[in-house]
Amino acid sequence: MFKKITYTTLLFFIFSFTLITYCFALSPSTNTIYEGIDVSNWQGYIDYNEVKNAGIQIVYIKASQGSNIIDPYFRTNYDNAKANGLSVGLYHFLTARNTREAYDEAEYFASVISGTSPDCRLAMDFENFDNLSRDDIDEISRTFLERVKELTGKDLIIYSDAFNARNTFSLELANTYPLWIAEYGVETPSSDVNWSSWTGFQFTDMGIIRGIRGLVDRDRFTSDIFLSENEAINTSPNTTNKIESYTVQRGNTLSGIALRFGTTVAEIAGLNGIRNPNLIFPGEVLKIDTTRTLSQITNDSYDTNHIIYTIKRGNTLTQIARMFNVTINSIVRLNGIRNPNLIFAGERLRINN
Repeated sequence: MFKKITYTTLLFFIFSFTLITYCFALSPSTNTIYEGIDVSNWQGYIDYNEVKNAGIQIVYIKASQGSNIIDPYFRTNYDNAKANGLSVGLYHFLTARNTREAYDEAEYFASVISGTSPDCRLAMDFENFDNLSRDDIDEISRTFLERVKELTGKDLIIYSDAFNARNTFSLELANTYPLWIAEYGVETPSSDVNWSSWTGFQFTDMGIIRGIRGLVDRDRFTSDIFLSENEAINTSPNTTNKIESYTVQRGNTLSGIALRFGTTVAEIAGLNGIRNPNLIFPGEVLKIDTTRTLSQITNDSYDTNHIIYTIKRGNTLTQIARMFNVTINSIVRLNGIRNPNLIFAGERLRINN
């Protein structure tokens, strides 16, 4: 009799724990679930035929980061995934610290993915916030999401870990954009977030899939991840304002002016016969070619075989070589640099991948 009561009590507690766990779990937005992965240059070359044979149905591909970085495997991943019949989503890693930068990154992302035909919602991956306030994060996110939608005509999704889905992103964003949540070591994510359901669930960053060397993020997606149509993205060229001249202001640098007008230090220096790009003077009038478009600048920087790095103030070739674990000579040869001691902020370098 005692054993029977003990066994019944044990069953009761197991049932109660299971019920409580279920009640506090975030539900998928639909009952239909698709197996997926998300990838970037970290995975290197991927055999998508093997990936498909392993049961993967959806692949999210990193396209860009910030306002000047294209993932070096973006186009290869996109073309090969499409060729093997996988459903494709594209994401951008957002680094903006204000709405102006968010707007610029949205235009850059849209330009990078122009010509592609994604099957799934475009994704915003915004996870490094530094000292931004919740209001700042909300405004930056909304600016990026709305501008990408305006440029591409495609719906979007927000990628977030469980902590930020609860504490960082606003209820307003949660009510407008579906959630792709990252939470590891659980069967289903916690419901303690601002969203009422998940459309994407990244459940581990240690997945092993045939066709991929090393580890890969594993995901599950609901049918709400799919776009209603997958027509090609066709963003109109985004030409900067027609400015024929610029008067140098106190505190200006040539690299800052180049970034402002979407051109390069070398182009401004060549157009104005400037021998020393570090030496410009307030009141000096510069001619600036503003006929280039964002898409043209992006295409100049796009190279599937190399990483594109934009030189920052204070960089040296030694630092950059160490950063990417390559030699100074390889950077010099690849970019035709005549004087390794003379590089300029704002210039783009190709780095062997």
